Amino acid sequence: MTTLLEMRGIGKAFAGVKALDDVNFTVRQGEIHALVGENGAGKSTLMKVLSGVYPDGSYDGSIIYDGQVRHFRDINDSEALGIIIIHQELALIPLLSIAENIFIANPPSRFGMIDRDAVYRRSQQLLAKVGLNEAPDTLVTDIGVGKQQLVEIAKALSKEVRLLILDEPTASLNESDSAALLDLLLEFRSHGMSAVLISHKLNEVARVADRITVLRDGRTVDTLDCEQGAVEEDRIIRKMVDRDLEHRFPKREPDIGEVVFKVENWSVYHPQHADRQVIKNVDFQVRRGEIVGIAGLMGAGRTEFAMSLFGRSWGRNITGRALLHGREIDLSTVSRAIDAGLAYVTEDRKQLGLLLAEDVRKNITLANLDSVAAGRVIDDIKELQVASDYRNRMRIRCSDVYQTSGNLSGGNQQKVVLSKWLFTDPEILILDEPTRGIDIGAKYEIYCIINELADAGKAVIVISSEMPELLGICDRICVMNGGAFVGEFDHAEATQEKIMRVIVRKGEQLVDRDLERKLEEKLLGEAHP
Repeated sequence: MTTLLEMRGIGKAFAGVKALDDVNFTVRQGEIHALVGENGAGKSTLMKVLSGVYPDGSYDGSIIYDGQVRHFRDINDSEALGIIIIHQELALIPLLSIAENIFIANPPSRFGMIDRDAVYRRSQQLLAKVGLNEAPDTLVTDIGVGKQQLVEIAKALSKEVRLLILDEPTASLNESDSAALLDLLLEFRSHGMSAVLISHKLNEVARVADRITVLRDGRTVDTLDCEQGAVEEDRIIRKMVDRDLEHRFPKREPDIGEVVFKVENWSVYHPQHADRQVIKNVDFQVRRGEIVGIAGLMGAGRTEFAMSLFGRSWGRNITGRALLHGREIDLSTVSRAIDAGLAYVTEDRKQLGLLLAEDVRKNITLANLDSVAAGRVIDDIKELQVASDYRNRMRIRCSDVYQTSGNLSGGNQQKVVLSKWLFTDPEILILDEPTRGIDIGAKYEIYCIINELADAGKAVIVISSEMPELLGICDRICVMNGGAFVGEFDHAEATQEKIMRVIVRKGEQLVDRDLERKLEEKLLGEAHP
């Protein structure tokens, strides 16, 4: 098989700290080559070197592409040769249409003007290639994350892509959307396209990759050839973390007590569409020392439910009761929810969880400034003591608590967010996708922290799109679909098959009831014009 890309002896340093050290990496024509490693291992840095984000001269080593040494000055140089990178944070403009996003940089023109008919027609062709059945004039804000990922790929195809780099493409997708994306990648491979896949989901890597290169601490550890036989996840993990993880999830002996938090008849309507009920009169409870998981497909209403509880951060016309230790509590604002004993760790730590430009110290104390203030003035010594204490307790890897939070790895950023909310001393902790986008070693540490919180008597609610994660850490799993809870399983009886069976069966029933309601409304309308 012909070698398309060879990166030799790549080295890259930031402020004297080596992010890459003598890395070698090759990609063959028509193969999917996975790049794996812990957060901070250098995966994204290596791909930024390749794509010209870090220009020629800012790194050591050489890039040979299509048989010639290349000197990319910027991303335009690499794209001109068909090297296209899709970052984890999608680069789409929500209030533009799909077609406008696809051709925003290189629209077809005629007589010096944008040819809108050609834009629409070519967009239709590209959307058909990626299997997206949406009109090109649909606004990006009106489609889900899974479909937005397909728009990014269509955008790449418009640039005559030969080497497609995907950085955590399924991190925000549910299982069905992830499977569809991977199938699409396999189809591209069958037509001769090469791809580099960066992912922490090792089951997906093992499914589609022809070869797997492991980076650790900025160095190439090994390249595994999947064509010589299936590569087990445990083998990849050992290469990544340089140690055996005896169990993927830490052991725990739960000590579950009385009901601490209870929600009755909770109903929430969409913030923009006043007639659309998103959360449908649900009842829910969690006990002291219990870890309760909420499972469901994307759009089931899990995050909307959590955010509506946390100070009505999402939704309108919210009704129902919330009780703590049997007494009704006021959750009408975020500050009142915090005072009542709730904390919510958002699924989007970069946009909603952290002030990325601020240091670790300020982020940790942000939600409870009164505790580090003397009157209205922050006590710098007390703030430093609190931040340093949480840095040690949560094992946050940073140079010191004055390090900028945006420069930390994903796992350490997540620990800072957790520290921020633990400093409020909550009784109820809601964790929304707590391990999204972080590596297997950091995940294990987060699981240990969750166990410690439950052992300390906290009531913990975990929302996750990774079914093995819920099965591995939760004492009880509640299944959500269509804005309602449709099933519940204890740890001992829960399986992935049972959960999916409930989701599918109840989903079909919800669709049938919705169709019946619409038909009834139509018939009544015809009877009473």
